[in-house]
Amino acid sequence: MRVVIQRVNHAAVRIDGETVGQIPKGLLLLVGLAEGDGEEQVVKAADKIAKMRIFEDEAGKTNLGIKDVGGQILSVSQFTLLADTKRGNRPSFVHAMRPPKSSQLWEEFNQELVKRGLTVETGEFGADMKVELENDGPFTIVLDL
Repeated sequence: MRVVIQRVNHAAVRIDGETVGQIPKGLLLLVGLAEGDGEEQVVKAADKIAKMRIFEDEAGKTNLGIKDVGGQILSVSQFTLLADTKRGNRPSFVHAMRPPKSSQLWEEFNQELVKRGLTVETGEFGADMKVELENDGPFTIVLDL
């Protein structure tokens, strides 16, 4: 499982010009699921993200978590995060989990975030999405589990 975590001032995802998910200040999560991932990775990732202190306090130090700042999450499934680029010029996605299992696991991940008291908006699994964001910092972390 690979999650790209971006601290944002705001973010939105659109499909065919229609906004399907939108958040103010918070985290944009690009979520890639690999073959072999399961409940253990999903629970660990949700717990880590819910507790991660990547927002600045009054002193400018990253001591605050998403709940501390009243932030929200926009979760977008993105299998291309599992691209293998070691050989040739065309990425291989053989390590990415296939639907429908990947769709179900992504939904479970989002529910785990909700269980931790977070507000979660989402894109649409498998859709051609346009993601807009204003990265705050920029502050981007790659979480590999």
